[in-house]
This record gives sequence, C-alpha cells and structure tokens, in this order.
Amino acid sequence: MKVRNWDLEFNKIMKTRLSILFLVLATAFAHAPAQTLAEAQTWYREGRYADALPVFRAEYEANPNNPSLNVWLGISEYETGKWREAEKYLQFASKKNQPDAFLYLGDIYAKTYRLKEAEDEYAKYERAKRRDKVALSALEPRREYAGRLSSLLRKVEDLQIIDSVVVDKNALLSAYTLSAASCSLLPMGDFFKGQDDKGKPLFLNERKDKIYYAQGDPASGLDLYSMEKLLDNFGNEKRLPASINTSGDEAYPFVMPDGLTLYFASTGNGSIGGYDLFVTRYNLSTDSYLNPGWQNMPFNSPFNDYMMAVDEERGIGCFASDRYQPEGKVCVYTFIPSREISLLESDDEQYLAKRARIAAVRDSWREGVDYSPLLTDVYSSDRLREQESEVDFSFVINDERTYYALSDFNSDQARNLFSRAEDKEKLLSATRQELTEKRNQYANSGGDNATLRTSILQLERETESLWKEVEQLKIQSRNEEIKSKNR
Repeated sequence: MKVRNWDLEFNKIMKTRLSILFLVLATAFAHAPAQTLAEAQTWYREGRYADALPVFRAEYEANPNNPSLNVWLGISEYETGKWREAEKYLQFASKKNQPDAFLYLGDIYAKTYRLKEAEDEYAKYERAKRRDKVALSALEPRREYAGRLSSLLRKVEDLQIIDSVVVDKNALLSAYTLSAASCSLLPMGDFFKGQDDKGKPLFLNERKDKIYYAQGDPASGLDLYSMEKLLDNFGNEKRLPASINTSGDEAYPFVMPDGLTLYFASTGNGSIGGYDLFVTRYNLSTDSYLNPGWQNMPFNSPFNDYMMAVDEERGIGCFASDRYQPEGKVCVYTFIPSREISLLESDDEQYLAKRARIAAVRDSWREGVDYSPLLTDVYSSDRLREQESEVDFSFVINDERTYYALSDFNSDQARNLFSRAEDKEKLLSATRQELTEKRNQYANSGGDNATLRTSILQLERETESLWKEVEQLKIQSRNEEIKSKNR
C-alpha cells in the first residue's frame, strides 16, 4: 500500500493558495491607481481640490508629461493657495494647448503684475472656447480684474521701505514693537479671557481707556467694534458703521494718537484680493466716519495685506502681507510714514510692477539718504527678528523662489557667499547689542563721558560697515544663484 507524505501534500496546498492570493492582490493593486485617479478626478470636478491633490501628485511623478494631469495638478495647487507651485504645471499644459491652463495661468500672471502675459493667456482661452458661451463667461471678470490692476499700477506710492522680516502668522504681533505713546496691540484672548482670537489683534489706545477689535461668526463674518473704559471694566460696546463694516470681514484695527484716524483691513470695501488695507477718519461735527480710502500699492496687493501701524514717536510704520510667502508665514515691512502721498513717476511698467511687489526693499531707498539711524533703532528694539520654526532662514531669490535652508542652494559659490553673510550678520547683531548698551551707559552718565562718546561713534561706524557688507554678500549670493539656475 502506498503511503502519502502529508507534509509534502500540505506544502503543495499552501503554495497553491498563496499563489492564488498573490495573483488576486496583484490584480487589485494593478487596478488601484486607475480607480484612485478616477476618484481624484471626481473630487476635482466637485471642487474638492485638497482631497485630489495627493493623488495627482503621485500620478505626476509617474507620468510628468501628461498634459491633462498637469492641468489637474496645476489647478488643484492654485485653488489650495499654492499658486507658485501651480505655475510650472500650468505653463507646461499651456504649451500643450490645454484651454483650462490658459485661464489659470493668466490668473497667476495677473496676480504677479505680468499683465501682458496674462492677456496673452486669456486671448488663447478665448480662441479655444469661442463657441462655448458658458466657458467664455468666466473670462470677462478676469479681464476686468486685470484691467483694474493695470490701472492701480499707475498709482504706486513712492514708499520708503527700510526693513522686512518673515515670521509665523500666529506670531504676527511679535514683529510690532511700538512706543508707549502709540498704543498696545494685544491678542484678543489676552483681553477677553477664553475667547478664541483666531490671530486677530485688539487695539488699546495709549490712554488705555478705549479698545477696538473684531468679532463675529462664520455666518455674519467679522466686524469692527469699540468699547470704552467704565470705572474698572470696559463697556458701552459699539459696532462701527456700515461704511466700515461690510458683508466681508473687517479686522486688524489701528487708531492714530489723534483718536480720529482709523486703519483697518477688510475683505470687502473694494478689496483686490483677500484682506486689503483701508483708512478712514472720524468726523466730529457729524459724529460719523468718512468713507474708507483704499491704500495704494505697495501697501495693498492681490494677496492678504493687514495690520497697518504707525509709530509717530519713532517715525516708522509697519504693515504685514502674505504675498509670495509660504503657507503660514507673513512678511512684516517697516516703512517711513509720509504726511503727503507721493506717487512714482515712471512710464516703465516693469519698474512700477517691481515696486508694487516689493521685489527688493532697497529699490525704494532714495539716493543720498542715510537710513542707518532708523535701521539701528529697528534692529536694537525688542522685535523678534527670527522666529523659532522649521526653517533656518528666509532668503528671497526672486519672485518665484525663497530659500529656507543652505541645502536649497544650487550653486556652491552662492551658498558660500550666503554663509559668509550669515556670519557677518551674527557679528552685526552683537555689535548692535553692544552699541545699545553703550548708548544706555552714556545716557545714564548724563551725556558727559568722552570715552563712551568715542566708543559709540566707532560702534556706529562698524555697524553701518557690517550692514553694508551683509547686504552686498546677499546680493552677490542671489545673483550667483540666479546665474547658476539660468546656465
């Protein structure tokens, strides 16, 4: 009688079952990407761009030359606020004659003041969709918007911006250091205990007897209110008038020491994109506010611009913007306030666009003006210069690229130049600190110490020299990196 080897039979059975299981799983995974891509396309059509993005990105890695995929990925990036990432995909798709790419690429060009290129893309879309009236209806408001930007670019203010610093948006107020004669800017949660301020600050005047703040809900949006000091508490809440509070959001109030001039940010009132900065003035004779005035470029942009604050005692002002910044970051600009508005006089559209974008702070500096005293004041204040975050630094290369780590550099020479600039900047910071200490010692001595006076003058010269070295090294680094990218 033949005896069966049960161990051998069992192994054969298990191998057969595992082979079948492997075949089933392999078939399922082979079809999974197509099903996932189909789902992503459905989400895309439903406007669920954030859900579709990871799938489109994964598919793009496997098939970067697919025109349709570039359109879907580009538009999804744009609609989720990552317009800088979107541009390269839409440019590729535009070259492949994808009509939707024409439309969105035109929007990106318009928002970065490349208005001729924007119109070129819109014209291509118009030709591609000439028989589709529904599709063409999306074009008219875009052209009107681009036309409005073109008109506003003829009125760019000659604003002297002396400094800029990038911080986390939730640490915005750390970049505003105002003299006691100006006011206090406080998080709402610090004043109204337990209230979620959502990053919106409260304004407390220098006499500490009146506050301005934003509050609201998702249904009505944010509106501006004021309260007055009544004995030990604040009360008599008043909603500011409809000329200020629109159907959009109003926030970031700042009142000048005259108690009449109010700066605020609004998504309504004729905003050109997100929050824009406005100014109004209280009329004592009529007990009302004047219609808000829109602040010229470069204060405003197609992105979020907010928190205008002017410190008359120090002769400086600040405003914040998330233009061209990574998600969650804002740039706080320090400028010199002017009593009279002076517009740039130029027929060079590229120059006007560059000044409107604030492509480089030094572009706004006037020949022969010494900005070092103001810069010394800015840098020696307690303002937070570097926010603790995931990035090492923030270095703008051009309108399209900002570096946050040395590994971002393509050129070794550019990286070395920037490292030298960082070393000099550390020395500059230490020198400024020593200068501040010497000035305090001199003030406490009654201003009659020749040795300290000589030391202060020497440190001031060293500070100015180091600052110029840092700026020159950064310019050289930026230029070298741009050249390496163009090779």
